[in-house]
Amino acid sequence: MPDIRTRIPLVLVLCAAIGMLLHGPIAQLPHYHAFADQRMLLGLPHAADVLSNLGFLLVAAWGWRRLDADMPNRLALRGWRLFLLALALTSLGSGWYHLAPDNARLIWDRLPIALACAGLLAAMRAETKGGGRCDAPLLALAGIASVLWWQYTEQAGKGDLRPYLLLQTLPLVLIPLWQWIARAPRADRLLFGAAIGLYVAAKIAELQDSPILALTGILSGHTLKHLLATLAAGLLVSRLAKGAQSSLAPAMPSS
Repeated sequence: MPDIRTRIPLVLVLCAAIGMLLHGPIAQLPHYHAFADQRMLLGLPHAADVLSNLGFLLVAAWGWRRLDADMPNRLALRGWRLFLLALALTSLGSGWYHLAPDNARLIWDRLPIALACAGLLAAMRAETKGGGRCDAPLLALAGIASVLWWQYTEQAGKGDLRPYLLLQTLPLVLIPLWQWIARAPRADRLLFGAAIGLYVAAKIAELQDSPILALTGILSGHTLKHLLATLAAGLLVSRLAKGAQSSLAPAMPSS
């Protein structure tokens, strides 16, 4: 008899997708590009928001150096490679965007973020569920499509972020569920829980861009977002460095 728990992730994804469909288009926040920290450094505009992206590149390089090419789970390896490559591209794309923020540059910020989410989902699904299906290419295409959909609708005057936001939300929900179903080690669950907590804190900081700069006088909410997200990525890479990717249940029933 199949474990009913294995159906929960699929049900939640369907409910989220239906909910967003019924909700209608989700537009980009007004004045999205008007970031609080406008300071220059040695002629570099928006220096803090630009330079705080370097952490993603460092974490990606560390992860790539420590990633075990002989990982037994080849599907998980492909997912982690996509995640690390996307993390490096996030550093470059977000840095490029913050030099002169506008919608034309924003697409190069959002594309690698979508690919990072896709890679993380593919890696963790392979680790916790096993099986012979490679999800990384399909999830990567879905991530690219979510950003292109936003760009298309934005240019049409009715920007819609629903697919992109759904892709960003899925790792926060599905990975803990997959770990629970697979009976992953407690240390693994705590590490991912901490990474998720840091990512949620980063999104909150992003929404409090100006108040945080006014409070600290040094650090804006958006710069803090980059730093917290870098820490979250660093936790995931530290897990790879410890070889914990092989500690999960080798196979679970597919759903």
